[in-house]
Amino acid sequence: MRISVVTLFPELVDAGNRCGMVRAAIEKERLTVAGYNPRDWSADRNRRVDDRPFGGGPGMLLQPGPISGAIDAAVDEAGAKRPLVVALSPQGQRLDRHVIADWAEREQPLVLVCGRYEGFDQRLLDSRVDVEYSLGDLVLSGGELAAMVVVDAIARRLPDVVGDAQSVVEDSFEADRLDHPHYTRPPEWEGRGVPAVLSSGDHRRIAEWRSEQALMTTARRRPDLFLQHGPTDNERAALERHWLAGSDDNPGSQQTRD
Repeated sequence: MRISVVTLFPELVDAGNRCGMVRAAIEKERLTVAGYNPRDWSADRNRRVDDRPFGGGPGMLLQPGPISGAIDAAVDEAGAKRPLVVALSPQGQRLDRHVIADWAEREQPLVLVCGRYEGFDQRLLDSRVDVEYSLGDLVLSGGELAAMVVVDAIARRLPDVVGDAQSVVEDSFEADRLDHPHYTRPPEWEGRGVPAVLSSGDHRRIAEWRSEQALMTTARRRPDLFLQHGPTDNERAALERHWLAGSDDNPGSQQTRD
């Protein structure tokens, strides 16, 4: 899979490419990440890429010419399959695992366009960008960190990159639920033990415990996700057992129970 990143700071993306799953994906030739600096397409002798916005206002705005030049070059060099051009912007729709999974499964080439300053000239978005995505309701200094998040999330989904593919399947959000609690050695730490079921050797009970804990964690911490996707009949039964047992993990809100 090829991902091109249009950025004024390619060194930031290069740093991410040298670590973790992204590095593994590149070394296994499952992923190529190429950087394109819009300054290389600037007509200004000082390689300037920004100017004041029409109509006044604070800050500077990225000029459409250098950014479009970098995008066009990335599209031309992507190969026979036209890439999807994605602007990373607070105005975009929220990025989630469903989008990442779709991109990784189809291995569609991507051009990730990183904003800076006050953002993009609207004419660039109208003429070159297919879709805008945001990591959430926050503003970063630029799109580079968002691009690194996208690259990392895709890399770990590509075939043969993660050593144990099951670990990807069991991640948070994969079943529209958060992950269950995890424990490792030692069996006791600072007076805190490990739930007995995890040492029972009964794989069915362990699986049930993990499923129930994931359900309770989602209900407590992300009731929006919990209500949006469920609960199923089996999950309702698990919730009832949990509440009847008087657990401290009881989500306890009317919103969660409805």
